[in-house]
Amino acid sequence: MAQDLLLEIGVEEMPSAYMPRVLKDLKDLARNNLAEARLSCGEVLTWGTPRRLCFWVKEISEEQEDSLVENRGPKKSIAFDAGGNPSKAGLGFARGQGVDFRELQIREVGGVEYLFAIKKEKGQAAEQILPGLLLKLIHSLSFPKSMTWSYYQTRFARPIRWLLAILGDKILEFNIENIKSAGYTYGHRFLSTGALPVSSIDDYFRVLRKHYVILDQAERKKMIWQQVQKVAAEAGGKAMENEELLEEVAFLVEFPTAFYGEFSPSYLAVPPEVLTTSMIEHQRYFPVYNNEGRLLPGFVGVRNGTDYCLDIVRAGNERVLKARLEDALFFWNEDSRKSLEEMSAKLKDVLFHERLGTLADKGLRLQELALFIGRETGLGQPEKLQRSALLCKADLMSNMVYEFPELQGIMGRYYAAGSAEEPEVAEAIFEHYLPRFAGDKLPASAAGIVLSLAEKADSLAGCFAIGIKPSGSQDPYALRRQALGTVNIILDKKLSIDLKLLFEQAYLGYKDIDLEKSREDSVKELLDFVYQRMRGVLLDSGISYDVIDAALSQPSFDLFETYNRVFELQEFKKSPLFADFMVVYNRAHNLSRKWESEEIDPDVLLDESEKNLYQKLPGLQQEIKTSLIAQDYTRALELLAALRADIDQFFTAVMVMVDDEKLKAARLGILKAIANLFNSMADFSKIV
Repeated sequence: MAQDLLLEIGVEEMPSAYMPRVLKDLKDLARNNLAEARLSCGEVLTWGTPRRLCFWVKEISEEQEDSLVENRGPKKSIAFDAGGNPSKAGLGFARGQGVDFRELQIREVGGVEYLFAIKKEKGQAAEQILPGLLLKLIHSLSFPKSMTWSYYQTRFARPIRWLLAILGDKILEFNIENIKSAGYTYGHRFLSTGALPVSSIDDYFRVLRKHYVILDQAERKKMIWQQVQKVAAEAGGKAMENEELLEEVAFLVEFPTAFYGEFSPSYLAVPPEVLTTSMIEHQRYFPVYNNEGRLLPGFVGVRNGTDYCLDIVRAGNERVLKARLEDALFFWNEDSRKSLEEMSAKLKDVLFHERLGTLADKGLRLQELALFIGRETGLGQPEKLQRSALLCKADLMSNMVYEFPELQGIMGRYYAAGSAEEPEVAEAIFEHYLPRFAGDKLPASAAGIVLSLAEKADSLAGCFAIGIKPSGSQDPYALRRQALGTVNIILDKKLSIDLKLLFEQAYLGYKDIDLEKSREDSVKELLDFVYQRMRGVLLDSGISYDVIDAALSQPSFDLFETYNRVFELQEFKKSPLFADFMVVYNRAHNLSRKWESEEIDPDVLLDESEKNLYQKLPGLQQEIKTSLIAQDYTRALELLAALRADIDQFFTAVMVMVDDEKLKAARLGILKAIANLFNSMADFSKIV
């Protein structure tokens, strides 16, 4: 009869950031280990709180499935002597396998005959298998950082304090170092005392809830958000919706109770981003806004416990936040006494990268690059682009950004406004960091778009030129994000810019630095890197992989042109004309694939079908060239599809590979010219 299995690993407080990943790993490992042990099971559920990791496996089979074990022994030629009798090697193999020699089988593997011992292994009871399996599972869990405890060698995210394993109504026993599994658990650290006996899985859930532990993280998350909304509404406001913060708080508490706290309205003189960053990053509070979207002088915190003496808890949290906000107000007042240009003067003392110069050097490169991009795209006014590039990194020298690095750019915009810089300059200082993460907004102002592209091109070119490239999951300089940001900005803003020229210009900005790679190699690698990101964007847009591969095999250096071409190819693939189009392509391409020349001697042509194709070529080439310049790819594709009747007539009337070399060359030249018209748009051999 199938039984349920429950495992609880009691630990010191786990870092909340570890929990989502470890719960997924726990579920996957439970399923995989049970499958390897030939134990079938039903649903696997995992839960976690700061003090425990837990999984519940439903309906585990009572015993393992039987299995056939096949062990290969010596070759038949070795297992038997010249008289056909078992040799020592054959008898030794049978003895080692615990079977009679006569039960061995002879099978052929790779043309050679071997002895095989086929044994049926009777499955063991789940109760015997599971202790070792659970031990293996716990040792298989990995964490970003782990530790040992006391003088033991086992490593875990935090020291293990107790273990509980229940199969049906039986307690399973095993131990890890000094911790032996037993029939008890522990409740809330402060609202429960001592070990709590557990007799069954149902009893386990009842005991935890009675002792102030909400085991299911989804239930805790829902409770927290309902409480936070209610508390904020009672204070006349609305709590900030922040999914990441909500999940983090859910893994910081076992029994949540939300409360409202206040701070002095005088702190609202500080930019709201500073206040919310202090509340969220340092204290894990939910900021509260009024109906007009303005920040209120209050917050919602979540206590790990009941509402007992909640006023004392509220007062303590208010005192802690006040100290944070005092620091923020001090930094704001100190920074506001300096102009952004004064801050910018200190950039010469800060390295951008030890091999790529200072932030002041980067500012000079960005000025040149911004002017280049402005000329190429027609965006922005030169003087504003230069001013924005000069000041865009200045806020890194402020006290506020030193304390809150995540506010770079945001504070630069405030300081620029306070220094009487033009609004477009202030906005560009903020926007040049965009997008900062997946799904983030893109720069919207002309100067912001230009400066964001310049920033990304400079960083990419510099890193690739000194051999810094992402590898596997490692990307310490966020180069993938910057390349993807470049792609998204160009496509979203419909910009026509030659990426090859842009990266060459960015590379030239490092002319006074000893670089590892040549300009040609760096730019080639960069273009490949960016087009890989482009491929991902196109796949996410629903374009089929073969259309993407076909178009990217003939890329231009204009991403937006490539983007339009891919979409028109995708749409044309659905057209009734596409079948004719591919017939023309395949017949022209297949025969002329190894032929290099488009030269055609019209004097040797004999048949009207080939003369007709030859006469149509110049006009067709001009029409397609005009269509491609206008980026009217559908028109170009339709023109080529319209050749179906002519190409069919040509292949019906003549043989291309004739003995007459001049005639063969002329016919191959016609086909090569037609194939090259196709190849000017994509490599259609990749179309499935």
